[in-house]
Amino acid sequence: MILDIEVNKPEPFVFKQPLPVFNSSTDVRQAIKNLEAGKPLLITAFYSNGLTLLKAIDVHLKSKMPTTTFQEQRAYRAAYHTLSNLILIEITDHQLAVKKAPAIGWLKKLYPETSNFILTFVQIQGLNSSWQWYTKGIVLSVLRNKLHPYYGTYFPTRYDHLVLFDQWLTRYQGPKKSAIDVGIGCGVLAFQMVKHGFQKVFGTDTNPNAIIGLTEFMKDTKLSRKIELDFGNLFGKWEKQTELIVFNPPWLPIASEIQNIDEAMYYNKNLFPDFFAEAKKRLLPNGKLVLLFSNIAQLTGVTREHPIEKELAEGGRFQLANYYKKNVKAASDKTKRQQPWRASEIVELWELICK
Repeated sequence: MILDIEVNKPEPFVFKQPLPVFNSSTDVRQAIKNLEAGKPLLITAFYSNGLTLLKAIDVHLKSKMPTTTFQEQRAYRAAYHTLSNLILIEITDHQLAVKKAPAIGWLKKLYPETSNFILTFVQIQGLNSSWQWYTKGIVLSVLRNKLHPYYGTYFPTRYDHLVLFDQWLTRYQGPKKSAIDVGIGCGVLAFQMVKHGFQKVFGTDTNPNAIIGLTEFMKDTKLSRKIELDFGNLFGKWEKQTELIVFNPPWLPIASEIQNIDEAMYYNKNLFPDFFAEAKKRLLPNGKLVLLFSNIAQLTGVTREHPIEKELAEGGRFQLANYYKKNVKAASDKTKRQQPWRASEIVELWELICK
């Protein structure tokens, strides 16, 4: 079944007419005007020309748009997304057709039957970063081995909630026959549960790349016998009741100005009601339901509603067994975003049981 899943990848562009180009001799201000008019530009000569144009867009937008609050940063990112996705770059024989460009293995791995095509420059940046993470691996303190996230698969860049979950697993005294990881992503929570002695973890995800990537990563190792995957929404095909259900959902509600919604980052209004209704059916009488969450949406004024608190108050399905929280580590000095709310942000672990 997994072999039949089609990988999610950037869709190549096809243009019948020559594209206007951008290089070191192009007037940057005029180039930005063209982008604002919806006209695409093709990066030529050097890879760095694309970086130059992106930087110019950033400076141009920030001269017009404030970026102090969370909502202002969202508006800026939406505007930046619109302009930057009109910057294109050509791929020839699975390599970027400019000088001093990075070698990106995804271009051959994801497009084996297409060697010449065009993608946006920001897509290439994403592919390049992903290839570095995939090949070099990522070290997480909660795991024994490196993580090698597949292209287009969510992986954690913040670890406080993972530490909180690891501490919970250390204290957990219940049975460890099986567990379900809803939205398995790159597999961190499932790997943590296996590390702490769970015999079988059933993982689901709506992202085909998560299933493809984990299948490739685990191959025929012991992990592949302990972790079973299904490409599906919420609980997918897993109907059998289990001792533990784990869910690290998106922490922010969808905002109308956000384009190309990332389901790993933003949740719609039906996600939590649907999840809790299905979780109730699949949890054994003495089972545990664990959710990892954050108060970031409330801190930044995106919403006053906390979906887990709402379920406990109105759902009639679960009651709170334990609640743990941890202050979020301060943002890196290297980050370019202003994040004053990080000083007050906490990550949460909610342990629920059936009523």
